[in-house]
Amino acid sequence: MQFTKFFATLAAFATVVVASPAGITSSIISDAEMAHWIANTDAELTFFGDLPNPLEKRAAQSTTVTYCTKRIGTICGGTCTVYTGGATCLDAAGTTCLTATKDIGFCDEIGCDGNCNALSLCGTSMASGFCFTPNTESILVSPL
Repeated sequence: MQFTKFFATLAAFATVVVASPAGITSSIISDAEMAHWIANTDAELTFFGDLPNPLEKRAAQSTTVTYCTKRIGTICGGTCTVYTGGATCLDAAGTTCLTATKDIGFCDEIGCDGNCNALSLCGTSMASGFCFTPNTESILVSPL
């Protein structure tokens, strides 16, 4: 009888595992993780927008996005742009991978048009919280 219960439990567990969506992970990272990556990368960085300051009154409305031009295995790098600020549509032609401190959208046309996906539903996760996002042309930063 216990033998049957064991296999019934095992079968139920296997059903749950198989039914879970595979390959969907989040690439949203904390401000501390973003700061650590910026401090330790050998990528060429360009900064624009506001200076990151988690103690600022409106810091909760600010998002930091890092988007880069090269993927080597699971590493994102090359030439990277770091934006910190509020809601906007970023021109991001040539972007191959990205990460952010809040959920953002990445689109395959300029002006945040075309096919857009949410970073929180990243299909191909990379090291340091990056997401593989080939053909990205623009990034939609939300105020939330």
